[in-house]
Amino acid sequence: MTPSKPPVLEAKGIVKSFGSIHALSGVSISVKAGEVTCLLGDNGAGKSTLIKILSGVLQPDDGEMRLNGELIELTSAKMALDLGIATVFQDLAVVPVMPIYRNFFLGREPETGRGLFRRMDTARAIKVASQEIGKIGIDVNDVKRPIVTLSGGERQSVAIARAIHFGARVLILDEPTSALGVKEAGIVLKYINQAREQGIGIVFITHNIHHAYEIGDSFEVLKRGNVSQTFQRGDLTRNDLLFHMAGGEGGESHAVENV
Repeated sequence: MTPSKPPVLEAKGIVKSFGSIHALSGVSISVKAGEVTCLLGDNGAGKSTLIKILSGVLQPDDGEMRLNGELIELTSAKMALDLGIATVFQDLAVVPVMPIYRNFFLGREPETGRGLFRRMDTARAIKVASQEIGKIGIDVNDVKRPIVTLSGGERQSVAIARAIHFGARVLILDEPTSALGVKEAGIVLKYINQAREQGIGIVFITHNIHHAYEIGDSFEVLKRGNVSQTFQRGDLTRNDLLFHMAGGEGGESHAVENV
């Protein structure tokens, strides 16, 4: 029997309230290197709150997080990034009129020169952005063109390549395929798979059962601030996953969007 991989990122008993609203009530999730953990749930289930905690944007009221077995306390998104936890939110933080390479290095620009003569090393930025985007398989002829000229799927994929370049050990993807057509969603799923093959632990948040089942290794179904079901890929069929996502026996099928 192959021994189970230890989690690269683990959250246990996460609790978060906003006044009288209990967004998360003791949620636990485990993310393993080289695997895709799909986080599923209807609107209001607590997915957004959980990923903001995992990415350091919010701090939990209770519970703990561990990275490679070591207890961590994330106090900011920057701290999470520095530890190798990168999040690509649904509304990508890009500057549309800026070139692709500038967006690739946004906030982490390589520099040349010293003191008053310090400036962005444009030549290096262009070279590295081209190489790194190419490594993940994205065909961009000219990284000097505005990022707005890329399709939605390509922009999501550039964000994935950026996270990998800056050393992400855990990649959290917030609904990356929600606003995309079939072809574009397929492009993003392809690059998620490539990131997995590089040993990165991935959290894939989605409403789409078909996308989740295509790419996921494990599935966490979140309902009203609690993880109600946890499955491994071999434990269920696509229809089983749809059944549990829709609420199980007596559940309402309209709870599943974009299926």
